[in-house]
Order: sequence, then C-alpha cells, then structure tokens
Amino acid sequence: MAITLERLRQTFCEGGAQEIYLEIKTQNDFVGFAKQFVFSTESQVARNALWGLCKASNREIAELQVILDDLIDLTMRTSNSSVRRMALNIIERLEINTNNLRTDFLDFCMEEMICLEECSGIQSLAMKLAYRMCTLYPELLNEMMRLLDSMDLEYYKPAVINVRNRIICGKF
Repeated sequence: MAITLERLRQTFCEGGAQEIYLEIKTQNDFVGFAKQFVFSTESQVARNALWGLCKASNREIAELQVILDDLIDLTMRTSNSSVRRMALNIIERLEINTNNLRTDFLDFCMEEMICLEECSGIQSLAMKLAYRMCTLYPELLNEMMRLLDSMDLEYYKPAVINVRNRIICGKF
C-alpha cells in the first residue's frame, strides 16, 4: 500500500508505524519521505510520519542528517508534544558537532529539560541533547552541571531523574 496523506491522517497503532517504516525502507527514500510528510501542517500526518521514521536503524536515520536544521526548526515551533518528542528522538540519533551546533536549539533543550509542564519523554531527550551539545564546550558543560544540580527532584518523573543522575555521575 502506498504512503499517502490520507493514510497518514489515520490513527494507527505500533504495527501501522512499522508498516510505514518498511515501506520507506523498500523505497529507500528516507529523506524524500521526511520532506514530503514530516513537515506537514497537519500534526497527525507529521506524527505518523515521524513514528514510522523512528523505527529506522541508526544507519538509515543518518540519511536525515541533511535535514537536521529543518528537524530542529520543527521541534522548536510545533505545539504538538508527540511531534516534538519523536522529532527529538530522531535528532538525538543524528550527529551534532561544533560545525552544526545551534545555540537557539541548545537554549531550547535547556529550557525544555527543566520545564515542569513538558512530558518526561521530551524532558529526558532535551536533557540528553543539551548534554551532548554542552560537552563540545567545557564552559557550557559547567553551566549544565550547575543547572542539573539545582533541579528540585521532587517535581520530576523517574525517567528525567534517571537521565539527570546518569549525566551527573558520568555514566551517559
């Protein structure tokens, strides 16, 4: 079955996301698929497209490196938490280095990781990404550690506390 807007507008389960992934893999056009569907203004379409892409291997996800900036922009502008979480999941699997580090995205991740209104999945992914970006610059890493130390843990879910503790203990 072809991947169409109509199909991606539907509600589907884990198996549906796996089917989408297998079709993208068969077509071997991860970037073309992402450009066509991930940036849709319809959050259901974007969500389902991202869900299918999240099933890809790291080697396959690496093909999306060319649209890293677009994925970052999507993450920072969407109001849909599912789209944000899955886009962050993909970004986390891409290469971030001194040549493509965006300070606006670092600021965004540092805000999201401590935002109590945000879901724990987004907080955890934002924390991991912020840490990765901060390791590129020692002065930023010190700032990140101070921010992690100042978190009042009673307000955070175990997933966020676990990522925080792993970073602080150097086990990340």
